[in-house]
Amino acid sequence: MMLTFLHIFLAGLLGALWDVVAAFGLGGIRVVNGDHCSGIVEVNLHGQWGTVCDHGWDMRAANVVCLELGCGFAEFSHGAEFGPGSGLIALNSVQCTGHESSLIHCNLFLNKNSFCTHENDAGVKCTGTLFEPRLALLSPQSVFSSGESVHFYCSIMQLNRISNVHLYKHGIATPLVTQRADPTQLGVDLTLSDVETFYQGSYSCQYSVTGGFPPQRIHSPPSNTINITVVDLLTPQLWYNTSPEAPVGSVFKGQGFNITCSTLQQYPGGSFQLRLVRSNGTVRQSLPALSHSVTFTFSDAQSANEGYYYCMYRVQLGGRTFVSRESQPLPIAVRDSDPILSPMVISWLVSGVTFVVAIIIILTVAKVVCNKEKKPSELERETRTCVDNTYVALSVNKL
Repeated sequence: MMLTFLHIFLAGLLGALWDVVAAFGLGGIRVVNGDHCSGIVEVNLHGQWGTVCDHGWDMRAANVVCLELGCGFAEFSHGAEFGPGSGLIALNSVQCTGHESSLIHCNLFLNKNSFCTHENDAGVKCTGTLFEPRLALLSPQSVFSSGESVHFYCSIMQLNRISNVHLYKHGIATPLVTQRADPTQLGVDLTLSDVETFYQGSYSCQYSVTGGFPPQRIHSPPSNTINITVVDLLTPQLWYNTSPEAPVGSVFKGQGFNITCSTLQQYPGGSFQLRLVRSNGTVRQSLPALSHSVTFTFSDAQSANEGYYYCMYRVQLGGRTFVSRESQPLPIAVRDSDPILSPMVISWLVSGVTFVVAIIIILTVAKVVCNKEKKPSELERETRTCVDNTYVALSVNKL
């Protein structure tokens, strides 16, 4: 009895080892007698195609086959609809959990039982390949201003189950928008709200379907791509240059002055617009933005140039015109030149005052020197006093 047990055990062990070794000879899987996603299941064993006996065959195994073929999910797992197969019966039984990525990863058993015939060939019917969706732009243009919304439409085939539709931006793995679709819909709207320059780029859509047993999610191929441009114009800076003698915020009448507009962001074909708001109306000038700044030149300032100046940046893209916010106002007053305070008059005044001061100093010095020469010294005063006293005394004695 012990020998019998050992014989059975060794036979089973050798059979299992043979099945494992034989499984490494599996080279592929296909379906026949149907279409590319439905029919009798065949496996390639050591270069020869053979059918699979349906002993133990269920929706789990059928679902693994459909997913491996890229044909969606299994709808049923019966092979009788496609008729009996022919040739080699390669596998007697297949046992899958449903999570395998290929039939080769399931538990496989070679056909060693004569009672398994082609009447028992396993088959599958899959939902079919998920078709590529189609992405369209509902907006009439592909260029948008910062803060606007962009509306896409993703067309999908009619499905018998609910799916999720995703909008992807090239270079970002996670979808920016996900919309749920019910089985009656042939497509869904996908909206990007309040776009910024970050959203500029290339977009595609994709849908996912959940099904199978156990439930799994599969994704369609990506759709075509659509590019969008998002324009965000910065507010320009504004300043002016004129004669340094002119007061701040003013230019002298008849003299020249320049106004410069500048922006840090530039688009091809842009231009700067200078707007003058004055008491009797508005005047506009425009210059192409060949660089990040332009200078408006006024060679002869007149009263018509007086007012508040504003600068804007303007560009046309995709058939649309985009205009930046206006700069801060630049007030400029045009003043008459004051001849009394003109530089030449000031120069003459300074020269005249210097001359007068020099004359006064010279005269003062001369007078001091002259007075010094006429004033007697102390010895002379004493001598003269003594002589005068002697003369008076002599005169008295004579009398």
